[in-house]
Formats: sequence, structure tokens, C-alpha cells
Amino acid sequence: MSYPTPYPVRLADEITRQLGQLADHLSQLPLPQAAQVIVRVLDPDTGVLGGVTHLVATGSVFAKDQAERGALPAEVWLALGRASNELGDITLDLDERKDALQRVGAQPATTAAKPPAPAPLVVRRRR
Repeated sequence: MSYPTPYPVRLADEITRQLGQLADHLSQLPLPQAAQVIVRVLDPDTGVLGGVTHLVATGSVFAKDQAERGALPAEVWLALGRASNELGDITLDLDERKDALQRVGAQPATTAAKPPAPAPLVVRRRR
């Protein structure tokens, strides 16, 4: 006898599917629109990254309770707690850099004349 899939599991599956769709759309958008999407996704209060961080933190609290009862190994709680902390740090770091994305997102879709100069992606340390 099979049991129906609980709503929260279906919801997680649907959110995952929609995130895949959003990534597919993002790869096709012009720069200003892509920047606007990224700013919304990265918003620590209302964005996807903030929501995932909150979800992992909630999972950590759940896992702690279950680990204290002996239902889950403590390593599960510790891993979720570490993930929550790291996601929180990443969220704050990215939030500090959202101004650049907002500037790009505010530009008209057709900017003329001269394309921006490429920026180096690797910074070398001097010895």
C-alpha cells in the first residue's frame, strides 16, 4: 500500500522545479533584467537566498530537537547548523554588493556606444 505524498514534500518539489525554471530564464535575459532578478533572489529578507537560509536554520532547530531525542545523529544537526551559519554569512556578504547589481538593473536595456571594460576576475597576491 502506498501513501500519498505529503503536501510539504510536494511543495519542496514544486519550489525546486520553479527554481530550475528561474535559472533557465535568467540565462536568457538581457543584463538589466537579469540583474533585477538576481537582486530579488539575493534579498536577505524577501529573496530566495534569505528564504533558503531561514529554511535551513529551521531545519537545524528541528534536527537539534531530534538529535536530543536520539532520532537523528548529532552530526546531522551540526551540519545543518554549520550550513545555516555559512548561508547567513554569504547572504550578508552578497547584500553588501547589491548596489552594483541595482545600478545595472536600472540601466535601459539598450545602452549604446562603448561596452564596459572587462574587469579582471582573479586578483594576484604580491609576495
